[in-house]
Order: sequence, then C-alpha cells, then structure tokens
Amino acid sequence: MLGAASAAGLNLGRHAHADAASAQQGLYDLPAFGNVSLLHMTDCHAQLLPVHFREPSVNMGVGAMQGQLPHLVGESLLKAAGLRPGSEQSFAYTCLDFDSAARRYGKVGGFAHLATLVKQLKSNRPGALLLDGGDTWQGSATSLWTQAQDLVDACKLLGVDVMTGPWEFTYGMDRVREIVEKDFKGHLEFVAQNVRTTDFGDPVFKPYVLREIHGIPVAIIGQAFPYTPIANPRYMVADWSFGIQDETCRR
Repeated sequence: MLGAASAAGLNLGRHAHADAASAQQGLYDLPAFGNVSLLHMTDCHAQLLPVHFREPSVNMGVGAMQGQLPHLVGESLLKAAGLRPGSEQSFAYTCLDFDSAARRYGKVGGFAHLATLVKQLKSNRPGALLLDGGDTWQGSATSLWTQAQDLVDACKLLGVDVMTGPWEFTYGMDRVREIVEKDFKGHLEFVAQNVRTTDFGDPVFKPYVLREIHGIPVAIIGQAFPYTPIANPRYMVADWSFGIQDETCRR
C-alpha cells in the first residue's frame, strides 16, 4: 500500500503525525480525472486481515543482474533511485526505519480496510471498475482450509468486476473451473487469453470483456501467469497450456 501510494505521488511524510482521519483524507482523497476510472488490486495473497509489511533486506541478483535494479535493497536502492533516506519513498520501498514506519502507519492491507478505500475512491468515480490482477486466493491457512472459498466470497463482497489468475491455479483445474462457473457467474468475470486446452488449443476462459463507461468502450484483456505449468506441479493444470501467446493477444 505504501509503495502504491508513493508511486502515485502521495506525500506520506507530511501526514506522519496527523490523526488517523486526517491522514486518511490526505493520503487517499485523490481528485478524479478523465472519463474512465480503473481501480486495480493485486497480490493480496489471501490476507483477509491487516499485516505488518516489511520490504526485504536481501534480494540476490544472479549473473549480470547482481547489484542491479530491481535486485537492490536498503541504502543501495535509495542511492540508485535517487531517493532521500527518511523520506516517504524510503518507508515505501525499503526496510530502513521500518520500526518507526510501522508505528506510524500500522498494519497494511486487509479486506475491511481495502473495502473502505474502494468505496472512497468509487464515491466520486461513477462507473469505475475494480480489477484484480490475481495472486488473491492463495497464501493463507484459511484459504487452504476452505479451498479459496473465503477469498472468493470476500472478492464478491468487495465488488471486484474482472480478474485473472497467477497462483489461483494452484487449486487445480477442477476447483478453478468450479469457482468461475458457479461462484463468479453473474458476479465477476475471470479472463485469461493465454490459457488454452492442450489437445485442440481451445480457449478455457474468456480472453477479454468489454465494458462501457460513460459511453466509452473499455476492453479488459486477461493474461494469466505464463509459466504456471512449470511453477507448479504439472498435474494441477495437466489439460491446459499457458505461455505468453502475444500473437493471440494482438488478434
């Protein structure tokens, strides 16, 4: 959350000592612009509750990438990116001064906080779509115990409009199909243009969806994680092929 805020140009530092309500208004009361608004979330990794998030202190680059971005952390990252120590960007992108940042900003994430943020942003953006880049169903004990049902229900309540899947496929073909065809039907679109059957190359999911926002046609194309068959045991997606499939995407 801090990283996204910093990338969006939010000045976290000047709210360092504000009360919670003032800080929220200052950090997230963003002026709407343009005719179309797309809200994007990704990689919550099944964390329904807020957590303390600390950027890593080690990130090893191999070969020519050793000592190069994005494999830099801490002071080396600040120096390479031209960022000041102690700044809001330092809090967002490094583990430096994590204790003080954690005391001020508290835990991050959690679907209750996320729902508050989505409602706030949608309040002055009529017709805005909420897109989920995936890595949503996998990563917690409760998601494992419920076979992702807790996150599926949470995403429907959150109001996600369209999503795709990276690690969602760790639940296997049958479970993913069940969720898409039953739980999501009439609620949420699952798109993945690069997932096809291994026998005839037929599409498994919708490749894209078209939505109209304020009279403007908007296409959302789904791109699932292309290396799913080698990032997971092959039996989990035995009948499906992935890959980038850029030519198909262009068509």
